[in-house]
Amino acid sequence: MIKTDILVIGSGAAGMSAAIKLSENFEVTLITKNSLIDSSTWYAQGGIAAVIDDNDTIEEHLRDTLIAGDGLCNETAVRECVSHGEEAINWLASLGTNFTQDKSSENFHLTQEGGHSKRRVVHAEDATGKEVSSSLSDIVRSISNIKILENHIVVDLITHENNCIGAYVLDIKANAVKAFTASSTILATGGASKVYLYTSNPDGSSGDGIGLAWRAGCIVENLEFNQFHPTCLFHPDAKSFLISEALRGEGAFLINRNGEKFMKKYDSRLELAPRDIVARSIDKEMKITGEDNVFLDISHKNPEEIKDEFPNILKQCKTFGFDLTREPIPVVPAAHYTCGGVKVDLNSHTNINNLYAIGEVSSTGLHGANRLASNSLLECVVFAKKASQHILENFKKNNYSVEEWDVSKVTETQEGVIIGHNWDEIRRLMWDYVGIVRSNNLLKRAELAMKHINQEVNYFYGKYLISSDLIELRNLALVANLTIKSALKRKESRGLHYSIDYPNLLKTAKPTILDPKKLKI
Repeated sequence: MIKTDILVIGSGAAGMSAAIKLSENFEVTLITKNSLIDSSTWYAQGGIAAVIDDNDTIEEHLRDTLIAGDGLCNETAVRECVSHGEEAINWLASLGTNFTQDKSSENFHLTQEGGHSKRRVVHAEDATGKEVSSSLSDIVRSISNIKILENHIVVDLITHENNCIGAYVLDIKANAVKAFTASSTILATGGASKVYLYTSNPDGSSGDGIGLAWRAGCIVENLEFNQFHPTCLFHPDAKSFLISEALRGEGAFLINRNGEKFMKKYDSRLELAPRDIVARSIDKEMKITGEDNVFLDISHKNPEEIKDEFPNILKQCKTFGFDLTREPIPVVPAAHYTCGGVKVDLNSHTNINNLYAIGEVSSTGLHGANRLASNSLLECVVFAKKASQHILENFKKNNYSVEEWDVSKVTETQEGVIIGHNWDEIRRLMWDYVGIVRSNNLLKRAELAMKHINQEVNYFYGKYLISSDLIELRNLALVANLTIKSALKRKESRGLHYSIDYPNLLKTAKPTILDPKKLKI
């Protein structure tokens, strides 16, 4: 049994921010299933939304977020987050994050993205996440009070009388499960976009934290709201490489196969409409034309400006044979962000004592039915601080002991092909039946199919020795089930959830709550 004060699960912006803050007072163990910097944060291109310009206000950022959230945001949580934007940016800068400077002043350069009424997105060229991850990881590695365990994946949380007291963790390289006890545990595992066939996220976005939390007894919220990024590079070898929304903020427009600008047919805000509207518009245009993609065109802009502002995207597109400065590039929507998650309060505390959730795995109420662009990294930093402060003020030493992991009743599998088959089946089923546009018929078909898949996965988990692939599959299957259940409960079209059977908004916006005490999966 391994004891620690704080157990942080996940090493994106949220997890590393919390680890840094808590290390001032506690011994922290930071667990990540790959390398320290292998998270969705690393791949974030656009930036961090914050009110730092004299022409902008907290009220305007608040209003833009509420509009994007389509009636489901928790206004208190939104205000708490956006009011600490400048503080979050300055903290990251103090840790060594090099944000792009405005050439005409000493201030940070600001760009604009869909849904924002002002230029308020602070960025590091077009690779903000990479810069944030690099600076935070350098600090984390330098702090002796933080123990980093790479290539470790959590199997399950350990609870006792509604208290989280630790976790069972698989050391992937040693192929051994370790028992950890902790006084406080923080889930910072990211989202679940890998549940879909096409996604802009890395392979690790398999919904682990949501699965862990649900099995521990946590309430989850609004899982039907999966954000599809409108513009990912469409190429068989690109793995849905993300094309930042900042291109549209700087004047790029969407065209169909015939070279027609089509956004004017769908929204007066054109390419700067919120992501759910742009993604549905692209989906509709593809269905009208029968094509597999549309195109994004910024070639009318000065080539030198494109090279200065989007060097990484320009370079990556060229590796696939496309030149941003000369031609339109093929794009398609892909699953990008999980707007719902583990329900938490304003201190990021779940309904299980001493268990917190921060970042994309959580549902703070900030995003509502649709995330406003570049609010996610802001949420990571702001609520990492909120959780850390709450832990500091309420810390109680955990003196529980836990049993070692029991492998006496399982055997080594000779049928690993089942894992890969179920993984592929889930992701294709979710893409086809629970995608950008939904219907009762498709959702019910998905529910029935996932019931059988989940039974097979749980049988396999109970009979054979575990592996990281099996752990991820178990979580993926559970999150797919929860997403379908959530979608079936919403009898309207709101934000990212669009149903052809219920195309209108209900008069009252209510969150979709799933409670493991009331729902068996």
